Amino acid sequence: MFELLSKDPSSKARRGRLTTGHGVVETPAYMPVGTQGSVKAISSRELIELEAQIVLGNTYHLFVRPGLEVIRKFGGLHRFMNWDGPILTDSGGYQIFSLAKLRKITEEGAHFQNHIDGSAAFISPEIAMEIQATLGSDIAMVLDECPPWPCEYDYAARSLEMTLRWAKRCRDWKEENAERSEPDGQTPNAESRMKQMVFGIVQGATFEELRRTSAQTLAAMDFDGYAIGGVSVGEPEPEMMLAAEWSEPHLPENKPRYAMGLGTPPQMIELIARGVDMFDCVLPTRLARTAAAFTAGGTLNLKNAEFTFQTGPVEEGCACEACRGYSRAYIRHLLKSEEILGLRLLSIHNLHFYLDLMKRARRAIEDGTFSDFRARFVSGYRRRADVAANA
Repeated sequence: MFELLSKDPSSKARRGRLTTGHGVVETPAYMPVGTQGSVKAISSRELIELEAQIVLGNTYHLFVRPGLEVIRKFGGLHRFMNWDGPILTDSGGYQIFSLAKLRKITEEGAHFQNHIDGSAAFISPEIAMEIQATLGSDIAMVLDECPPWPCEYDYAARSLEMTLRWAKRCRDWKEENAERSEPDGQTPNAESRMKQMVFGIVQGATFEELRRTSAQTLAAMDFDGYAIGGVSVGEPEPEMMLAAEWSEPHLPENKPRYAMGLGTPPQMIELIARGVDMFDCVLPTRLARTAAAFTAGGTLNLKNAEFTFQTGPVEEGCACEACRGYSRAYIRHLLKSEEILGLRLLSIHNLHFYLDLMKRARRAIEDGTFSDFRARFVSGYRRRADVAANA
């Protein structure tokens, strides 16, 4: 399922290939976030044109709305959203703990009131796996508890112990139900269930011992891949990097590694250097809705007055639709006028930037030039505050 093609001699960066039931994913890879079955403001056709290899959907959100009966009617999420490429579904653990009202976590699972209408719901490890089997995603994530930041060691240790027990229950459910067919003939059949990969999630907050224990225990369970969870939850960036550094040595080299929910372009490059293969992040479309455009020099706020008369593209040399056909001045006009096209064009540009960055990283690893590429990109990229201060 995962083939390691080459490694960077000066870091832990890897060039790999992940084969799924709906196609191949070349790694390192960025996954556009389609939480509710849609990458915000972007159609499936546009995702193909952007050369997105895989998208992310979310178990919690799709379970709450539109609900499994609707997804079941269409035979799975691929047909429902008209996307024939690979899909990874997050188990919904983070959303249960961050969005759900009046949640109660027990050994059995998570009792909560959903954030849409407050109705009572329950998701256990087994239910999370069954939902993802119904969605028919190519990669399913185990149900985990995501500890807050900061948290005490004792809390993180107790949470991790339960998360590891939940991970085993998810693995056991997959083994027991892989060949089960659905009676309605609509939901994904036994063949797609057998093809669905399951990734474990390393937790352990900001404690090296817990991260090591989590990675080693999950590796012994022999999942198809491994995610580094509990990052980008408010902790300082150095602690985010340490979470990856503490986890990576204990994960199998022949399985993909996925950093959940991050990050900025420099963070992704730094995590690639630490042995991470896959990323998802909402920033490209979220920041587009605030008029922020990603460039090699950092983000630009295109509502700023300096762009009023600028005839050039958002970024020189960019091959995206927005940069090929429209000026900074025009996009600024659209944003100031609250025209939807403005945020759509910026979303397209930002997604292209992220996807192209991964393509460049893959090429640099193949060519043996990743070290130079990493140094040039990270040193040349200014953080948003710096860009705003100089705008």
